[in-house]
Amino acid sequence: VQLQASGGGLVQAGGSLRLSCDASGSISSFDAMGWYRQAPGKQRELVALIYRGGSTNCTDSVKGRFTISRDNTKNAVYLQMNSLKPEDTGVYYCNLKKYWSGASFDYWGQGTLVTVSS
Repeated sequence: VQLQASGGGLVQAGGSLRLSCDASGSISSFDAMGWYRQAPGKQRELVALIYRGGSTNCTDSVKGRFTISRDNTKNAVYLQMNSLKPEDTGVYYCNLKKYWSGASFDYWGQGTLVTVSS
């Protein structure tokens, strides 16, 4: 499956963006879907995950501001980002996961750049 992320851009602090990740195939069989981000000079970090059953998990720094959702009928995953801060700046990557025998098999999109100005 191929992933196409979109929706990034330049926004002022306090603003909002909605990221979309469109998959070329069905996402219903994946165990989890999520978003990671990589800030300049830093390692890639998990932002939010949504599991097949619908439960979600997100990093503490975005709780209350970001919401992850998915639409299996459109094979898409979304990240609604509100109250953006300059430290949210980075390249955001869409990710799909399959869990098998204790391991995670990951699929990655190409990333979309989010820049938050102060």
